[in-house]
Amino acid sequence: MPAPRVAYFSMEIALEASIPTYAGGLGVLAGDTLRAAADLGLPFVGVSLVHRKGYFRQQLDAEGRQTELPDDWSPQERLEEAPARVELRLEGRRVLVRAWKYRIRGAGGAEVPVFLLDTDLPENAPQDRRWTDHLYGGDGRYRLGQEALLGLGGIRILRALGYPKFDVYHMNEGHSALLVLGLLEQEAFFRGSARPGMEDREAVREACVFTTHTPVPAGHDRFPADLAAAVLGKEKLEILSSFGGVRDGVLDMTGLGLVFSRFVNGVSARHREVARGLFPGHTIAAITNGVHVSTWVSEPFRSLFDRHLPGWREDRFLLRQALLIPLEELERAHRQAKERLLGRVAEVTGRAWQPGVFTIGFARRAALYKRANLIFHDPERLRSIGRKCGSLQLVFAGKAHPHDRQAKELLAEVVRAGRSLGPEVAFVYFENYGMELARDLCAGVDLWLNTPEKPLEASGTSGMKAALNGVPSLGTLDGWWVEGHCEGVTGWSIGESWDRPSDMAAEARSLYEKLEHRILPLYYERPLSYAEVRRNAVALNGSFFHAQRMLLEYVQLAYDRGRSTRSSGE
Repeated sequence: MPAPRVAYFSMEIALEASIPTYAGGLGVLAGDTLRAAADLGLPFVGVSLVHRKGYFRQQLDAEGRQTELPDDWSPQERLEEAPARVELRLEGRRVLVRAWKYRIRGAGGAEVPVFLLDTDLPENAPQDRRWTDHLYGGDGRYRLGQEALLGLGGIRILRALGYPKFDVYHMNEGHSALLVLGLLEQEAFFRGSARPGMEDREAVREACVFTTHTPVPAGHDRFPADLAAAVLGKEKLEILSSFGGVRDGVLDMTGLGLVFSRFVNGVSARHREVARGLFPGHTIAAITNGVHVSTWVSEPFRSLFDRHLPGWREDRFLLRQALLIPLEELERAHRQAKERLLGRVAEVTGRAWQPGVFTIGFARRAALYKRANLIFHDPERLRSIGRKCGSLQLVFAGKAHPHDRQAKELLAEVVRAGRSLGPEVAFVYFENYGMELARDLCAGVDLWLNTPEKPLEASGTSGMKAALNGVPSLGTLDGWWVEGHCEGVTGWSIGESWDRPSDMAAEARSLYEKLEHRILPLYYERPLSYAEVRRNAVALNGSFFHAQRMLLEYVQLAYDRGRSTRSSGE
């Protein structure tokens, strides 16, 4: 039986470090999904926007205050223009849309095309040329216009390019949920009807899969109905209203995805339970995220795996045999990765950090619930640990959303706290965190720190990248770490329970106690025992939390219609 044909829609997709079409984890996950599809030779097509000015380039002053600059790039210099253009109406104006094609080539030579929609055309009004400039920029009107372009424009561009109907339309978060409107109109057109009917709704629902990524209410886009009518047009809003897409005067994009999808999933087992509480009455499954191994394994570990794990580039599950790698060789590979990271530190700070000093990494979006400040809860305790147990080095990175004032204040607080720690604890905060820096940071530290407030971490993937490179995690028991954590084997927990709400003071104490009494003594006094934890992280976490496994689960549970109907509630 042939594999289902899948059209994958996402507002952001991380294609390359030098193509700024992503903001963070959602886009990286989308890129890793499409790379895994290419490796597996699956018939996928990706759809997103071109984001000519990117998300933003981050600059931090001496006090950690963030400013944002456009991250301009030229798609015409990097990509090929697709041979089709389509029209849609936004705010009552005719808007012409083209697409740029990016090709993802898999390990076996298969190709997944990604189409990036673009309105910067001379035929468009000046304001309409800007719709595809900024990722997550502007106000609600701008965001809704972009989501209309992604969903409605995406469906039309695929049809104009000659693609047949897909078996599955996968919505990666609610930003792409307006594709259901495009599909409704398409089904009605095929029937020769001027307006979608209930039979069209069922056909669309049978074709759609929806992945929700956040248990944080602010992460779910909701637009007032009058704004939606102004941007989309009254007729389109009436269609959505007639199918329950507008409730209490609000167009809820997550609600639209939930109503029009036959399969809905969260991105970890824990997130499934949280999502079921957020969206009662909906059947929600769990497919835990994974990362694309070849993208995130550092060069020293690639060479290590090539020597000891033949076939790992095709079959990621072979990483479980990392338990056979000699500890001395694994340590040597990590030392090489660490030296690369410390070279970056020297470029930024002008100071030479010591490779033998225990180095902790933290790189996340600077949202309040991710609590980048947890390790600085008691600065004197942290300094004391550095004096007693051996020096510490902290490497931090991450952007705050331009409109999130509290996140910007948190970022500045972290920078000030880190720089005040003195000689016992060295600190650096890297600007402009992206794919390239992430590769070096996740591979080069000795411990990955993850401190989200429970239960607000849907999954998280940075710790998975670290595990591939023999870096264990210290984290609160939320998201993927509920599944990946094995105390003292793959890493360590902050707190002892996943099902109790977070207590910042208690979790800070747990963090300090684990560092002082378990982790640092192991690293400094029994280095080969610490190396065993490194090896376990690769063999137990790396061999499971990868995109190949994740995508095979999507094929089995979500894309295969017969199976998804039976298994989505399990």
